[in-house]
Amino acid sequence: MTTVAIDFEKAGGLVAGIVQDAKTGEVLMLGFLNEESYKKTTETGFVTFWSRTRSKLWMKGETSGNRLRVISASTDCDSDALLFRVEVEGDGLVCHEGSVSCFTKPIAMDEK
Repeated sequence: MTTVAIDFEKAGGLVAGIVQDAKTGEVLMLGFLNEESYKKTTETGFVTFWSRTRSKLWMKGETSGNRLRVISASTDCDSDALLFRVEVEGDGLVCHEGSVSCFTKPIAMDEK
């Protein structure tokens, strides 16, 4: 396996972290990571984001119990986005609004 250098500098120190259910393939959420949160994720095996609004580390599910255990991770071709395939602990409701996925609001593609 090749070690890839993640490009945290391209977008001001942050990279997008896409979270996907390892079993179903469903996209669960998107968050942002800086170098510190990425290191914490690799050390603990649980996805840890950087909260842009609170300016601090945020382990997803730390309060609710719906932690995201990393099964595998990969980067995109530019090394400025990450994909985490995870197993969700707890009741499986990843979104803070009480659903499995944060992507629940359909939009019409013909809207201008």
